[in-house]
Amino acid sequence: MSTSNLELKVSSSLTAPSLQVPTFHHTPYYCEENIYLLCKKLCDDGLADPDGSDLFVNFISNEKKQIPLWHQKASQRAEGVILWDYHVICVQKKRNENSSSLVWDLDSSLPFPSPLGTYVADSIRPSIQIFSEFKRFFRVVHAPIFLRHFASDRRHMKDSAGNWIAEPPSHEAIVAEDGAVHNLNEYITVSPDDVVKNVEADTVNVVFSEKLGVVIGEDDLLGFFLIS
Repeated sequence: MSTSNLELKVSSSLTAPSLQVPTFHHTPYYCEENIYLLCKKLCDDGLADPDGSDLFVNFISNEKKQIPLWHQKASQRAEGVILWDYHVICVQKKRNENSSSLVWDLDSSLPFPSPLGTYVADSIRPSIQIFSEFKRFFRVVHAPIFLRHFASDRRHMKDSAGNWIAEPPSHEAIVAEDGAVHNLNEYITVSPDDVVKNVEADTVNVVFSEKLGVVIGEDDLLGFFLIS
């Protein structure tokens, strides 16, 4: 992922486990790979279901690939606001428990992890009215499916001359089970036509079977994880 010049057109104004970000692999600007490895580590360390069935990978983007988020470490602006082309987080939803869903965002300065409600209020900030072109869409993908199908050879992080825009991770590029070497664009490409209009139980069920999950609007994020 990368940042854009920030020109926001603002029209008006469960207890989380105590963990440290440095215990997780993190390469700046490679949030999709960071979250891929985070999901694996949560499963391996017993912090998530062994198969990752309580984890959901969220690709945040929009048609213009300009999404404002607050409390981001890469920001040099007040309140950590930044304009990403896309961002990736993990939401953990424990089934049959009364605990809150948790957001794992390695690039956030908020508590790690954060309750979903806190993250939405402080990082998404739906209370701030922004122009429609900056509205954020969430492609929600079930982690077990994501871990099997996602692939990236990091081509999106090279300039026209083939030079790295940002230094890549030290580990090998991620290859999907079917041999695909790069399908990141399938996950981060979203448009208003992709967004599910009415989030219901059937919408949630699609996430458990579709490679690319479902796309929901920012106003439906909390409701989606209440239903799931």
